[in-house]
Amino acid sequence: MAKVELKQTKIDEIKAKIDGASSVVLVDYRGLTVEEDTALRKELREANVEYKVFKNTMMNFAFDGTVYDALKPHLEGPSAIAISYDDATAGPRVLEAASKKYKALEFKAGVVDGVYYDVAGIKLVATIPSREELLSKLLGSIKSPISTFARTIKAVADKVEETGAATAAGICAE
Repeated sequence: MAKVELKQTKIDEIKAKIDGASSVVLVDYRGLTVEEDTALRKELREANVEYKVFKNTMMNFAFDGTVYDALKPHLEGPSAIAISYDDATAGPRVLEAASKKYKALEFKAGVVDGVYYDVAGIKLVATIPSREELLSKLLGSIKSPISTFARTIKAVADKVEETGAATAAGICAE
């Protein structure tokens, strides 16, 4: 294979990976030790996030004409890409937690559900809980008023039953 064909294969690989992604985050990994990078990759893999290092020029060509076009100005220096498919906030969330442990890891920018975010924006996205957490909170907030209503109805029914029993006992006594 010619060099150009090899490069086109790599560009097509990147395009295939970002196609259908719910979020793509660029980070600067310069200064991470091998142990830290291995631990980070493991955490991301467990969160179902793909983490790869590609040449900036290859990512530049792959981003061309897509919603990830806005990331092109950030393709300077060492760049790694974290791609989330299921949970759009999984990549930013894991990377944010890792950046607190590994000071060398820095956000560059990201695109979440087709919206570009700078460093501050992507860090804000990282604070959004996972879909499962949000659903459990929603169900908890729905369940609470229903439970309170059910207890109130039961208390009223018990009170009516007591009053009814006392009235019936009073009538029978007469």
